[in-house]
Amino acid sequence: MPKFTTATLGCKVNQCESESIAQSLALSGWTHAQKGSCADLCIINTCTVTHKASMQSRQAIRHAMRLNPGAQIIVTGCYAETEPDELKKIKGIHRIIGQNEKHRIFEIIKKEVNYNAPCSSVCEGGISENGFMPAPAIHSGIRSRAFLKIQDGCDAFCSYCIVPYARGRSRSMPVEIVIESIKNLRKAGYHEVVLSGIHLGRYGIDLTPETSLSSLLSLINGLKIIGRIRLSSIEPNELSPEIIKLAADSDSICHHFHIPLQSGDDNILSKMRRPYTREFFKTVVKRIKESIPDASIGADILVGFPGETDSAFENTYSLIEELPVSYLHVFPFSPRNNTPASSFPDRVPAEIVKERCAGMRKLGNLKKSFFYQKAVGTMVNVLIEDKRDASNDLLKGTSSNYLSVHLHGQDQIKNKMVKARIDRIAGRFAVGTICSDIYT
Repeated sequence: MPKFTTATLGCKVNQCESESIAQSLALSGWTHAQKGSCADLCIINTCTVTHKASMQSRQAIRHAMRLNPGAQIIVTGCYAETEPDELKKIKGIHRIIGQNEKHRIFEIIKKEVNYNAPCSSVCEGGISENGFMPAPAIHSGIRSRAFLKIQDGCDAFCSYCIVPYARGRSRSMPVEIVIESIKNLRKAGYHEVVLSGIHLGRYGIDLTPETSLSSLLSLINGLKIIGRIRLSSIEPNELSPEIIKLAADSDSICHHFHIPLQSGDDNILSKMRRPYTREFFKTVVKRIKESIPDASIGADILVGFPGETDSAFENTYSLIEELPVSYLHVFPFSPRNNTPASSFPDRVPAEIVKERCAGMRKLGNLKKSFFYQKAVGTMVNVLIEDKRDASNDLLKGTSSNYLSVHLHGQDQIKNKMVKARIDRIAGRFAVGTICSDIYT
């Protein structure tokens, strides 16, 4: 049987799409190449959200070539969509496949490849705006929770971001397919589904009849078709009071919100084309905590945007310091070709950006440590994964509010949900005691 490997960079949506590609190949007679064996086909699903992501994508391509001499090398994803000419400079790539054709990879690879011919590119016509391209809902693999892409594309066009150019406008999975997909995932043994998207808060606006993310969550919650639903990243201006109330009143919607802030300075937010203020972000976070005291709240911070003065950075730092944020994802500004911010003046020197990132990450670690310490003595529902932690042989899992929890227990409760008490914190995870029967 022919063997393949996939390498995925970037966001959860890319991960969903890679798993779908892998499933299509597996259903067609291909097998995953085991570690140490050469593959006949290597698919690299790239990212280009930052300069570093593009560099890492190139590194992943070359790494696949070294490990799999003679394999057919296919490159897809956002970097393939936006910079196919750059990729053609890498000798050894056989095909570059854009976003429109990503779902057709199996069909494309069935065509005979001339290994001595120049790289061919399947990126014609730009990004499709004509509807959502669904991915299979049932994923192979060992994860205890599944990622389901229900939305693609982005309407925001923030001044620094290449993603709308790489993925096009917002498109949504029809409601009935979302429901069917979740049901299929539950039949396959999953207890949690992460609803993922590039611009998740825009879900449903393009559908007929028009709907919304809050309406979809209300429907899923009412049908009780899965143990837990978790949201991926959602913009602060799209995290509505209705969604917060629904999560507060529900046993199945996770108490976990990842909300991109980017900057806590109003002037920088305006230059970024972010449609909210620091005060609005503060209101959203406080509304969550008032309704859901144990909620985990993550935030993205973009450091070193052009024109970010010391006082502008301090506005961001002080806002995060003040708010009950649970963890941070911190990124340095990376100019992307053809975005407005790439030509903005007043670039922040690299050494200052590095210093500010370090300070913000340190604050994020303190926030995470405080959040974990506050959880000691509380009761949480934990979804147990199907592999023990290699360092201590304890069962490991994730709580509704995004705590990494280690527990003593027998193997038969793997991939089940249990109620547990958090007893102590040990480094980057919480250690607890199982206190109830298994939730099936």
